Amino acid sequence: MKIPYYPGCTLNTVSKGFDLSARASARSVGFEMEELAQWNCCGATFPLSPDNLIALSAPAKVLANARKGGEELTTLCSVCYNVLKRTNAVMKGDKEKRSVINGFINEEYDGSLSIIHYLEILRDKVGFDKVKAAVKKPLTGLKTGAYYGCMLLRPFEDRGIDDSERPVIFEDMLKAVGAEPVEFPNKIECCGAHLAMSNTGLVTKLSGNVMTSAADNGAEIIVTSCPLCQYNLEQSQTALASATGDYKPMPIIYFTQLLGLALGQPVETLGFEKNVWDAMPLLKKKGLA
Repeated sequence: MKIPYYPGCTLNTVSKGFDLSARASARSVGFEMEELAQWNCCGATFPLSPDNLIALSAPAKVLANARKGGEELTTLCSVCYNVLKRTNAVMKGDKEKRSVINGFINEEYDGSLSIIHYLEILRDKVGFDKVKAAVKKPLTGLKTGAYYGCMLLRPFEDRGIDDSERPVIFEDMLKAVGAEPVEFPNKIECCGAHLAMSNTGLVTKLSGNVMTSAADNGAEIIVTSCPLCQYNLEQSQTALASATGDYKPMPIIYFTQLLGLALGQPVETLGFEKNVWDAMPLLKKKGLA
């Protein structure tokens, strides 16, 4: 099973571990991610103004190019998923806007592409039972906080990946690989997102709320599918660790890194060395690396 794949800018540069572990894991459970032959940045944000149609030209171009090669498109980055899926909804549901955007990109795209997240492939096409059967190194005893953040679920009416208030897709994947998912109140709260560029204090506060919520409920490690969330949480821990004497930083990693570890990928191929807060001491302590 081959599925067209949009990596996006971050996974093609600073988050290669996210990309490579996902590709290898896909092969281990029976599908292949086929990178688009031609792609561009999605824009990284969905425009706040509904009339800012020029901002939709970049993601619309990605969608148009992907549609030429198939009916589905997958991605890993929560921001890319959010932008592409919301843009696709505009192209499918608003004929007037579609006409204008198609004029910008010199294409005739109608919104007929299906945008599916990697987690949805594991759940709906592969099945978590098959993932479980492929596990070579169960992550037994690893207490893991699944952090959804904003972009994977919001706006609630558009995403459809899972229950908007009580999502479990992340936790079900973690159970399949033998980890122990930890429920914590802030798992769908914002980390501060792009405010990292302008208001680091607020980002530290919001990200700190997420991490202390996870830690207070027993999490030893946090997994995410968003490079921006990963960055904000990692960087905020530096400030929290220096500001408070009782906060103990924890690793913030991509879910595919744990997936790859459980499926038997060599640990040196998973990109753990690029993390600010090293996951290896915890994994070694648990007998997982």
